[in-house]
Amino acid sequence: MSRLAIRPATIADLAALRAVFDAAYAQARAEIADLPDVTGGLADDLAQQTCFAALWDGAIVGGLVLALHGDHAHLVNLAVSPDHGGKGVAKALIGVAEDACRAAGLHELRLATHVKMPQNVAIYGRLGWIETGRDDRKVMMVKRLTTDEGAT
Repeated sequence: MSRLAIRPATIADLAALRAVFDAAYAQARAEIADLPDVTGGLADDLAQQTCFAALWDGAIVGGLVLALHGDHAHLVNLAVSPDHGGKGVAKALIGVAEDACRAAGLHELRLATHVKMPQNVAIYGRLGWIETGRDDRKVMMVKRLTTDEGAT
């Protein structure tokens, strides 16, 4: 039996999710001067967006914020506790986000990550995302979704 569970996140998860996001972005925040605030709007996200919490043995170790738009969704934020990196938590969160998009009838998931976080671009690339553009701060990526049994 898996030790990982994914469920919708609620405002009651705010403190735990904020701690996970802060820990996940701590190194990047120290190295990237223009990194946007990743937790400032988290309470609003929990109230207004589609959010998921990843639990490992019952403790929150990851979170994802998804904004559903008319014809696509935007992966607003994704974080996994550094202590749980490499355990498939991010992949599971993205899988749940993809399922939510399909359930909403959306066929495209978009994101932007910081250009100075090439590890993110590599991880998303391994999960089927394609780079669509970049500027001095952001790398934009997309994943097209199909509805046939979760295939991409």
